[in-house]
Amino acid sequence: MSALALAVRDSTTMLRRNLLHARRYPSATLNLLLTPIMMLLLFVYIFGDVMSAGIGGGGADRSEYVAYLVPGILLMTIGSTVIGAAVHVSMDMNEGLVARFRTMAIHRTSVIIGHVVGSVLQCLASVVLVGAVGVAIGFRSTDATVVEWLAAFGLIALFALALTWIAVGMGMSSPNPEAASNAAMPLILLPLISSAFIPASTMPGWFRPIAEYQPFTPAIETLRGLLLGSEIGNDGWIAVAWCVALTALGYVWATARFNRDPA
Repeated sequence: MSALALAVRDSTTMLRRNLLHARRYPSATLNLLLTPIMMLLLFVYIFGDVMSAGIGGGGADRSEYVAYLVPGILLMTIGSTVIGAAVHVSMDMNEGLVARFRTMAIHRTSVIIGHVVGSVLQCLASVVLVGAVGVAIGFRSTDATVVEWLAAFGLIALFALALTWIAVGMGMSSPNPEAASNAAMPLILLPLISSAFIPASTMPGWFRPIAEYQPFTPAIETLRGLLLGSEIGNDGWIAVAWCVALTALGYVWATARFNRDPA
């Protein structure tokens, strides 16, 4: 059997292990989903009229704010879900499973690949669930073509892959699962200081660069452009560049930590 076939076989086995682990403990994934769902419902039904009037500069229109808000919440869902990957990787490191896997005749990177692919699949399932909640409360994307929907799905998958690699690196570097969870909290907090809830142009001048030059804002604006027909501009290639850079950084970080001999 070739090295590639061995890598695929072992990675598939590790993926199955992680998916079974997630199925046994669904409460962990559901807890991470509560944050974006609660934020969606809170901003739509509590602040929706006020926020829509402020953004539109006219009368309150909650349906317009739902359309504006949902793309940001979908990417916030990814940031929330990948925290589980950081925690699970840290658990494997602390419980000695990774050390045990190092001694077995398996492809070394299959352990990490299993975590990454499993987390990306969970992210996509979470996005579908939160998207269904968005549709239930009034989100519609009637102008998007099939190609734009596929591009939006590809962007979401690429963004999930990038954040998952970063989360795996955090999990590998953390001394325990609690520290891994705390280290990954910026992945939830960054959307709060992006254009997910209000346009970056309405923020104070000293704060605006923080919102504009971070990974979430260009990805959110690109997703809005694809689903709602708004102007994408340079945000498309900036979002892809962020995803590629974060994926490369996370991959190098995670594999370096995994290959380091245990103390």
